[in-house]
Amino acid sequence: MSLRIVSLAPSATSILFALGAQRQLVGVTRWCKDVAPVNGLPELGDCWRGNPDKVAALRPNLVIGSVPYNPEVVRGLLRRGLTFLAMNPRTLADVFTDIEHLGRLLGREKQAAKVVLDMRTRMDRIAAKVPNGRRPRVYCESWPKPRLVSPAWVEELVELAGGRFVPRAKSPSERAVTDQAVLRAKPDVVVLGWAACGLRVDARKVFERLGWSKLPAVRNGRVFVVSDEALNTPGPPLAEGLQLLARIIHPEVFGAAIHAKVVRLSS
Repeated sequence: MSLRIVSLAPSATSILFALGAQRQLVGVTRWCKDVAPVNGLPELGDCWRGNPDKVAALRPNLVIGSVPYNPEVVRGLLRRGLTFLAMNPRTLADVFTDIEHLGRLLGREKQAAKVVLDMRTRMDRIAAKVPNGRRPRVYCESWPKPRLVSPAWVEELVELAGGRFVPRAKSPSERAVTDQAVLRAKPDVVVLGWAACGLRVDARKVFERLGWSKLPAVRNGRVFVVSDEALNTPGPPLAEGLQLLARIIHPEVFGAAIHAKVVRLSS
């Protein structure tokens, strides 16, 4: 029996498309179109604001979401007899495991293995080009209020791209940081990938934060706004995210970042 899948997470949608299983999708969130060509599919809420009745109306036999989620939404799905799978990756290894798991679930093990191999190969090639020597300190922010550093897998991407992720979160699930912690870390590069904001982020607000105008990244014009799906989508888009970070951190090797907006103190 072919699965009818509703995806409440862009990461799951990106994986399903990479596996060639997009025809099994019967519903997605409004955010999925940022990572895959889902035009024409019904758009639903997500794991926080989803409507279980609308999901059930599509008659899916699998609903895929992500952690964290709204318990009320999930309870509503389960009460309607729907099967709910919550993805909760913390590391790049977890991302690869999720791809392989969905491959097995859909009978597409070979496709999943190829997706993972292609991602690893591309990432290895980028990491191999990183110059030896000083590693710039990189601050990646996924939300401003409360201030959150990017997910743990972004820390790995920064390291692969030749940078040093600062400041580190207390744990993968506790990513809140203070202004003081960022100021102490003195990042050479600031990357803003705010969830669901794309390149519309007004990065000039960074310069209004108390003391931030003195940061090396701000003084040297190395504040970048990036579309968050490149960093916050734990799936195939992360390979492109690594390429983007490599261009931001080491433009002298990888070339200028063409999918990022540079914001300077005088702008």
